[in-house]
Amino acid sequence: MRLQGIYVPLITPFKEDNVDFISYKKLINNYLDSGINGFIPLGTTGESPTISDYEFEDVIEKTIEYTKGKLPIYIGVGGNNTKKVIEQIKIVEKYKVDGILSVTPYYSRPDQRGIYEHFLKISESTPLDIILYNIPYRAGRNIENNTIYKLSELKNIIGLKDSCGDIKQTTDLLLNHPKDFSILTGEDALFYTTLTLGGHGGILASSHLKTKTFVEVFNHIKDNNHKLALEKWKELYRFIPLLFQEPNPAPIKYCLKRLSLIESDEVRLPLMDITEDLKNKLERVIF
Repeated sequence: MRLQGIYVPLITPFKEDNVDFISYKKLINNYLDSGINGFIPLGTTGESPTISDYEFEDVIEKTIEYTKGKLPIYIGVGGNNTKKVIEQIKIVEKYKVDGILSVTPYYSRPDQRGIYEHFLKISESTPLDIILYNIPYRAGRNIENNTIYKLSELKNIIGLKDSCGDIKQTTDLLLNHPKDFSILTGEDALFYTTLTLGGHGGILASSHLKTKTFVEVFNHIKDNNHKLALEKWKELYRFIPLLFQEPNPAPIKYCLKRLSLIESDEVRLPLMDITEDLKNKLERVIF
């Protein structure tokens, strides 16, 4: 499998409404030798809907510069206008990255034919590798398994970030996964379950924290040491729900600031800083 292990969907640090590249470099340096398998900037955890066109390219450039070729980079590029998505991919192609993560077209709610044609046109337009992102409770439409099987036959569609929210659909796909196609969970709380069912890893916002423990869970499962993996997973499972109690990535940014990995926990509207109640819960469980 080309995709295995932990991929960090990087937050975008802000300071006074600008991207804070000093913090961004510090953040990337923190993860480079942690055992993760790659970075995914400019996804929803990176607050991509609020990123301007010039910031988009700046973040790509700096991610490449700070990563120094040590880890793969997949850029978040998605939308519900197929032509516009392809135009944005052409911008990404100017840079030395490994591929893109592309979400189901949202709001328009296309049927399965439209979803397939959308990703087919994207696949035909670029040599970059593509990770599909299925998250129906945000996008408004599910990529059904039969559509995933069809899309997996396209040579540069190499994997799936699975946040379908349906454990039966996930289990059916994992137990009958397409050949040479990686299934990575995007449901942080299902990471251990996904691995034990044969999944290949995760794209996990919560892996910004206790990163090496996430890596240990993956490695223990890979080594068939499920008992030790479960003990490590229990350490992580206690705090994961808190990180999504209020809109992502605000709780993660608060924690990263507390750990002095970023200077500010600023988010852009319509997101807001986390409440005092959640801060108190995070302080008790994480710090």
